Amino acid sequence: MEQIMYHIPVANGVSEASNSAHDRMQAHLPGQAHTGTPNGVQNGAQAISADEIALYDRQIRLWGLKAQERLRNAKILLITMRALSNEIAKNLVLAGIGSLTVQDDQLVVDDDLGSQFFISEQDVGKNRAEAAAPHLRKLNPRVIVNVDTQNIRAKEMEYYMPFDMIIATDLNLSTLSTINAACRLCGRPFYASGTHGFYGYIFADLSTHDYVIEREKSNRPTNLTTETPTRSVIAISTKKKEDGKIIEMVTKREIYSPILLANTSPLPQDVLSSRRRKLQVPPLLSCLRALWEFQSISGGSYPGHSRPDLELFTTLATEKHSELQLPHETLRSEFLRSFLQNIGSELAPVTAFLGGQLAQDVINVLGQREQPIQNFLLFDGEESKGPVYALHPIFPELDVPVEAPMAAAPLAGTMMS
Repeated sequence: MEQIMYHIPVANGVSEASNSAHDRMQAHLPGQAHTGTPNGVQNGAQAISADEIALYDRQIRLWGLKAQERLRNAKILLITMRALSNEIAKNLVLAGIGSLTVQDDQLVVDDDLGSQFFISEQDVGKNRAEAAAPHLRKLNPRVIVNVDTQNIRAKEMEYYMPFDMIIATDLNLSTLSTINAACRLCGRPFYASGTHGFYGYIFADLSTHDYVIEREKSNRPTNLTTETPTRSVIAISTKKKEDGKIIEMVTKREIYSPILLANTSPLPQDVLSSRRRKLQVPPLLSCLRALWEFQSISGGSYPGHSRPDLELFTTLATEKHSELQLPHETLRSEFLRSFLQNIGSELAPVTAFLGGQLAQDVINVLGQREQPIQNFLLFDGEESKGPVYALHPIFPELDVPVEAPMAAAPLAGTMMS
């Protein structure tokens, strides 16, 4: 179980370009050989020019030129433009993705002005996506920003095919499940996220995802093995650096579950087998499940202040807490009251944290570097804690050999060289 305690910000994609940036990058790019090609490196639909290498100098040093090339050609769909999506969009546009389609069929209202920095009083009554788009284009003119103002619930599976990544925010479970299922059918990675005041979550369903961890080779050998029920080591290679150190490149594979299954899955066995760990599980998980169940019963609405609504939500939260096999004493009345008071609200520090975490994970996934979120991050802003739990259905263990890695599928709009 991973505990996230602070926000690692996304690198600022629009940095000041220096005249010698291209030369420095050609000489020192992580994992790159000097090609002697001053006009950029072709790896996909479009080459990264010398100007872009200079522009993204700082972040290329963090995740390498190949990862930046994948970002450069990535087409991302971002659904619902509220405060959380503002943060996600800002970070992805500054990182230098290829295109961003912002989708929202709702209009800007006065309540949106408190936490959404892409809109102003003059935008009240306009479509939220259309109001935000001009500001996104100003952040990084190299990124194509498209707008869709139609109802996302009316979209067919084919709508998602052109995108490399789909991110849905602040939607109920029924809508998220429908989008997630469409993404699975067309083989696209899916993220869901939402906030309620001090509280929020990030969910990831990447279906099957391979990524590479680079590290200095140790005396202990790395084997092709299953590390966790969802993660396996599928390939190992080495390279020697100029200083003589041997770098080990370990390819790992993560498998994921759709949100509909994750929502009814138990906590990992290592959590359930330890009372100490069960006491550390935030009651937010029980409350989120209760909220989604309440919306299913009520036709999508949030709990109101009426006695029947409060009693129904409390009953649902208690049931979910019991299903998760969590100690009843951790679901306190104070937390239930606080969660109910926060439902539907937006707080800038919370949306900034979750938006930054999600955008960074998207960048890692597109670049096929670093371990992604697996698969449910819960954030409690009052406690400043963000644990991650792998929530998957329990299946009988199968004796399946580790497969050799498959060639990574090209991003939409890219060409195989």
